[in-house]
Amino acid sequence: MSVGVLAGIVVGAIAAAIGLFKLMWRVAEPNEALVISGSAHKTEGIAEGMGFRIVTGRGTMVMPGVQAVRKLSLDLNETQLNVDCVTHQGIPLRVKGVVIFKIGDDFVSIANAARRFLDQQKMMPERVHIVFAGHLRSIVGGLTVEDMIRDREKLTGQTRAACGTEMEKLGLIVDSLQIHEIEDPTGYIKNLAMPHAAAVQRDARIAQADANLRATEAEQAAFARMSEATRDSEILQAGYQAERDKAAATARQAGPLSEAAARQEVVVQETRVAELEAHRREQQLQADVRKPADAAAYETRTRAEADRDARISAAQAKAKETELAAAAEATRVTTAAAADAKATEARGLAAATATRATGEAEAAATQAKGLAEATSAKANGLAQAEAAKAKGLAEAASIQARAAALAENQEAVVAQQLAENWPAIVEAGAGAFGNVEHMILLNGAEGMSEMFAKALTMGGTGLGLARQLLSTMSQPTPPAQPGAAPVNGSSPSDSHQIPIQGA
Repeated sequence: MSVGVLAGIVVGAIAAAIGLFKLMWRVAEPNEALVISGSAHKTEGIAEGMGFRIVTGRGTMVMPGVQAVRKLSLDLNETQLNVDCVTHQGIPLRVKGVVIFKIGDDFVSIANAARRFLDQQKMMPERVHIVFAGHLRSIVGGLTVEDMIRDREKLTGQTRAACGTEMEKLGLIVDSLQIHEIEDPTGYIKNLAMPHAAAVQRDARIAQADANLRATEAEQAAFARMSEATRDSEILQAGYQAERDKAAATARQAGPLSEAAARQEVVVQETRVAELEAHRREQQLQADVRKPADAAAYETRTRAEADRDARISAAQAKAKETELAAAAEATRVTTAAAADAKATEARGLAAATATRATGEAEAAATQAKGLAEATSAKANGLAQAEAAKAKGLAEAASIQARAAALAENQEAVVAQQLAENWPAIVEAGAGAFGNVEHMILLNGAEGMSEMFAKALTMGGTGLGLARQLLSTMSQPTPPAQPGAAPVNGSSPSDSHQIPIQGA
């Protein structure tokens, strides 16, 4: 029985110890602070002699009956501001806002708040309202309505700065201060906003008018585009209809057009056949008329050139022969009969040569003319033209050859003409001795040759007479006048005595 009593006593003692521990142990919540008083304690940051201890966020032992424990809330608190103020301009305003505050987290703030609000925590918003209302009236009194409207942040900052020291003494900190509204019982703010409102209204009306104008322009442009699209569509439809009509007309005209094209092709082919036939005829005329005519003309031209060269060669030979004959005549001039015979022989030879050359030229011309006439009889009017052209070319070639010969070798042509007219030259030179009664020769045959040579040069004979004959050979010779004066102005009745001096 003593064991049971002892066990009961032990259990009772344990239960009493647990109950006593629970009674003595206190734990601070995260949003509260425990203020323990009743014994001397020194807390960091708190002045000496306070005599209470602050516990936050942990547990602590409290002696019941000896120490007292009370809780101080660290939650947020707010107070609504509704303050009547007067601005620097004397305009009454009502400022509405809100202040959110709490007890500071440091021990000094908790101690200050505990000593002021530990038993009056519900009075904290009213006290804070009183503090902020006083400072807000003071700050608004130094501002104008315009400053308050345009810079509310400045009003808020000045208010917080002014209340900071007092709030710190109360152990409170301001988390937020907001000015919600500024009421104007006199209507000053409304009147102040009226010019801006009017300007805004004006700008709004202008913007609305511009918008209406742009909308109208857009509508008109849309209508114009619709009309344009309608017009283009109608034009395209008209074009398509025209193409359809054209295709139908083309289809209707396909048969006549095909017949016309076929006829046109026939005409084209006939025209080509006619052109080919004309070309064939032209080629035939070329082969039958023009080429023979060209050959005849070439033959005539060649014959004329050959005759010309022959005459030139004959003239040159005759000139040489005449020169030799004149020299021989001068040597054998001892007798006038021999000289006359030699002159007569030279005159006859020259006349025969001239007659032969003239006959050959006339025969060649007659042959060419007969060939051209025969060719003309064979061909049509084209052949006649070709023959006439060939004849003209032959004559032109003959004249050109003669002119070229005269330009290239004038002396040869002069010699030819001199040979052809040598009898007249000799006769003119001999006329100087016709009326000489007495002739005295001092140097024999040499003197006779010299005298004969001088006689030939007298009266414009020799090369000058030949050139004169060339210039006048194409003119008709006038009939001889009876009793004409001899060459060099000698009268037939004059008698001369030519002294010949020998060396």
